[in-house]
Amino acid sequence: MAEAHQAVGFQFTVRPDGVDFKLSQEVIKNIYLSGVTAWKKKAIQFKNGVLAGVYPASPSSWLIVVIAMMSSLYIHIDLSMGMMDTIKENLPYRLYWTIQTRAVLSAILFATGLWLFLIYLLRYTLKALLSYHGWIFESHGKMSTSTKVWLCLVKMFSGRRPLLYSFQASLPRLPVPSVDDTIHRYLESVRPLLDNEQYNKMELLASDFKENKAAQLQRCLILKSWWATNYVSDWWEEYIYLRGRSPIMVNSNFYIMDLLYVTPTHRQAARAGNVVHAMLQYRRKLERGELAPVYYWDISLMLYFVQHLTDRKHLVVFHKGRFFQVWLYTGGRHLLPSELETQFQRILNDTSEPQPGELKLAALTAGYRVPWAQARIKYFSQGINKVSLDAIESAAFFLTLDDEPQGYDPAKTNSLDSYAKSLLHGKCYDRWFDKSFTLISYPNGKMGVNVEHSWADAPIVGHMWEYILATDCFHLGYTEEGHCKGDVNKNLPHPTRLQWQIPNECQNVIETSYLSAKQIADDVDFHGYLFAEFGKGLIKKCRTSPDAFIQLALQLAQFRDQHVFCLTYESSMTRMFRDGRTETVRSCTSEAVAFVRAMEDNHRSKRLALFRKAAEKHQNMYRLAMTGSGIDRHLFCLYIVSKYLGVDSPFLTKVLSEPWKLSTSQTPQQQLNLVDINKFPKYVCGGGGFGPVADDGYGVSYIIVGENLITFHISSKFSSPDTDSYRFGQHIQKAMLDIQALFKPENDKTAQNAKYVHLENGKKHI
Repeated sequence: MAEAHQAVGFQFTVRPDGVDFKLSQEVIKNIYLSGVTAWKKKAIQFKNGVLAGVYPASPSSWLIVVIAMMSSLYIHIDLSMGMMDTIKENLPYRLYWTIQTRAVLSAILFATGLWLFLIYLLRYTLKALLSYHGWIFESHGKMSTSTKVWLCLVKMFSGRRPLLYSFQASLPRLPVPSVDDTIHRYLESVRPLLDNEQYNKMELLASDFKENKAAQLQRCLILKSWWATNYVSDWWEEYIYLRGRSPIMVNSNFYIMDLLYVTPTHRQAARAGNVVHAMLQYRRKLERGELAPVYYWDISLMLYFVQHLTDRKHLVVFHKGRFFQVWLYTGGRHLLPSELETQFQRILNDTSEPQPGELKLAALTAGYRVPWAQARIKYFSQGINKVSLDAIESAAFFLTLDDEPQGYDPAKTNSLDSYAKSLLHGKCYDRWFDKSFTLISYPNGKMGVNVEHSWADAPIVGHMWEYILATDCFHLGYTEEGHCKGDVNKNLPHPTRLQWQIPNECQNVIETSYLSAKQIADDVDFHGYLFAEFGKGLIKKCRTSPDAFIQLALQLAQFRDQHVFCLTYESSMTRMFRDGRTETVRSCTSEAVAFVRAMEDNHRSKRLALFRKAAEKHQNMYRLAMTGSGIDRHLFCLYIVSKYLGVDSPFLTKVLSEPWKLSTSQTPQQQLNLVDINKFPKYVCGGGGFGPVADDGYGVSYIIVGENLITFHISSKFSSPDTDSYRFGQHIQKAMLDIQALFKPENDKTAQNAKYVHLENGKKHI
């Protein structure tokens, strides 16, 4: 075979007169280019490491300080106040150096020390400035004088053209809230959910905890906050994600969709080639620190992105039950999109059958964790199974070339529902759920991502996905026939099949994992729809926060659907702090409950005032969560400390066992602003979603797309007789319209008396 011959780096023949070596010039060239590329990468990483290490100063500023100190030697002005003379007199081997040499060395050493001192002074000044959060509590559109001064100082001390990791050392640490504040906010959050007797019992538990056990636990937590960069994130990752033994499919992993209205090409291999190449470009920028930091109202924030494996040179592709290894480099460079298309097309054209046990092998990652761990030790710890498993786990990411078309289609009912379920769980054996993410390519050219949750939260993956889609559509592009641009290199070595030897006992474990995962997947009741009646633009004209507007609509929908209020989870980011991840906003407040009850009463006079009061309360809760004064992460860490110390706390046990029957999250859009959606309104992403958190509750992800569209992803369980995702979607839409009607003049009865119109996948149902 030609590819096998080209893969041989050298040949040799033993002759009577010696050994005859024949070296492949192509292979030697590739080895040389790979070495050059590796050294270039190391040099760039070293340079960027230096730039980030001395930020907010620059290496050139060191030379300025040195020149200033050297100049003082000639103008006879001692800027060091005698320190350079002290250094000069204490230099080692000073008797062997001339006076001038010692003077120059002392000036350089003092200048370097002064330069480092100034760097740390600037850095801690910037950290102190970034610890100020008063600006976030100011009314929208208004800025106090103190905030204006603060903003000018931040810009002045931030330097120019920061790299991705430049602000890492300047971000403040997440503060530990006081126990009194946390308990007060907690009791306030559960008051609308408990009757008087239940609330009094909770008050007694909280009071007992505060008086007898809280102080010891709080001291330990404060000590950890001094030692660790973030007192929450490592425990959150370990105990919420990594130590769980239940399946991560549906329960933990989440998904992100492709562009809603545009499919750049309908050729599966070509689309995958462009997207994979764009991912490699993103990874290269990430590794080199060349991505710009994420900004929030002119404040640069560190992008939280964990890298456990860097510079992986291959990916693993799954297609019709077979695993293929594809190398991503040739000649010291990334494969071009056209070369990747060729490789993926070869896999699509491959008609070989799966090996015994190979078809549903990935179901081990979809089922319960203990059987997978036991099977890993018993069947995948040696031999070719270990080699193949290592190839999967060390791959840059996992790619599935699916064989069933998916995507949003206005002409098809429930197309978003099917698309979401495919991304969330697929067939339960065609995604490797343990990988950081599985890229999914469909035969009609649509794409999507299934993401393992422990390493990053949705905004981080959304940041990457925005870059990839923009690069795919507006920079790489396609030919008129839909192929990737560029020459086709047919001399690339073919993708190689991963080999497995899976005994019958292991196949039984795989089947058991598959059946348990399929039961979970079949129970997911999903409904997705596009709310196009109005969007962020109209909500802002009502002088209220779009997020608060939607959250109050969710509370109204929840009450209409279940006739009771429930504990509600909304995810908030804490990226203003070093290694920050998330905090919980408890959206079901007393103010929200009062507003919902007013909406259901016949008296309409106070509805708008109650809405504004509830919206302001929600905004304040969100701001507190963002600025480190949330409730749940503090209580979670106190609970972990209590377990370490063997302290029994009925209060903490009660708090941590409360179910979140309504779990919500907003996935941000347009983080990078690479595409002007006013100019290209069809190039918008459908957002993403997640599975239900409670057996009898809802999971709701919503994405505010531009000015006139909001997408909703709703999940629940068929096994619950109390929930119905489609029904809840109807309640959400009705609630959105009812709240919007509050802002119309009283004599305009159109919206309040209008028939309910439900927009499902582009069709209107009266």
